[in-house]
Amino acid sequence: MNLTRRRGAIAFFIVMGVCLIGLLVYLNITWVHLSGRRFAIGFVGVILFVILIAGVVLNTFFLVREIRRNERQDSFLNAVTHELKTPIASIRLYLDTLSRHPGDETQRQHFYAVMRSDTDRLLSTVESVLKAGELGQRTRVSQRTRIEIFPLVADCITTVRARHHLAPEAIELAEIGGGVRLHVMGNPEDLRTAILNLLDNAVKYSPNGVHIQCRINIERYTFAVLSITDSGLGIPAPELKRIFKRFYRASSNDRVKIKGTGLGLFLVRTIARQHGGDVRATSEGPGKGATMFLKLPLAIGNSMSGIEG
Repeated sequence: MNLTRRRGAIAFFIVMGVCLIGLLVYLNITWVHLSGRRFAIGFVGVILFVILIAGVVLNTFFLVREIRRNERQDSFLNAVTHELKTPIASIRLYLDTLSRHPGDETQRQHFYAVMRSDTDRLLSTVESVLKAGELGQRTRVSQRTRIEIFPLVADCITTVRARHHLAPEAIELAEIGGGVRLHVMGNPEDLRTAILNLLDNAVKYSPNGVHIQCRINIERYTFAVLSITDSGLGIPAPELKRIFKRFYRASSNDRVKIKGTGLGLFLVRTIARQHGGDVRATSEGPGKGATMFLKLPLAIGNSMSGIEG
């Protein structure tokens, strides 16, 4: 209902802007025609007309943008509410069941495992919201350490495999050729958050089976690029850049509802840029999977060489 109302409001403001521009054009032409040979008056009228047109266009643009921003924020609040309520309700249900019917040891262990999983999901949602607020308060990373990128990615893959109960072959990491060791300068926790979000996103958007290929390459001898390729739902071309905006969530398949808050990829882009890098996405289209590229500057210098044999 809210979505329909907002779309109606957007259409209203666009139509109103077009009507006002048409009225201004009519009034300006009438003024110029009536002014006859009074060139100065006509010239002033044209200048005022241009100013008014610009004002109406800008006003309509900002109104539409604000409506869309509010729509994304409402969507984010609904998603966060769902992500918080669902695990809490599940934990409470299992606790009530255990208090009334303790059951055998096997059943209790199963309940404990489910509650731990729900607790991890709850904690992940809270940490994402807190991390988004924290990163929004700073423009760059103040404390950086030298980090070898391959072990960090491997550790994140192990975490995601355990989190989603995946087989080892579900997520594969290609070895860097020639025994090269690549290092970057950054905040380990921030980079870990970025990589985990990319991996979780690849798993989440692969509902028909997880098969993810990870690779680390060197770009222009100055950047380490982590590519994460999945065979999941894919991304429509118009959304390849929008998915990194705060609260934005890609359009989901009608048959597959993807849970999330719309903060994961925003966090990845924020962290990458604060480290002097960036992130981008490519996809051949819906149903054809996607590849995320996380680019980070290599640590350079005699004492902090980013490439070691």
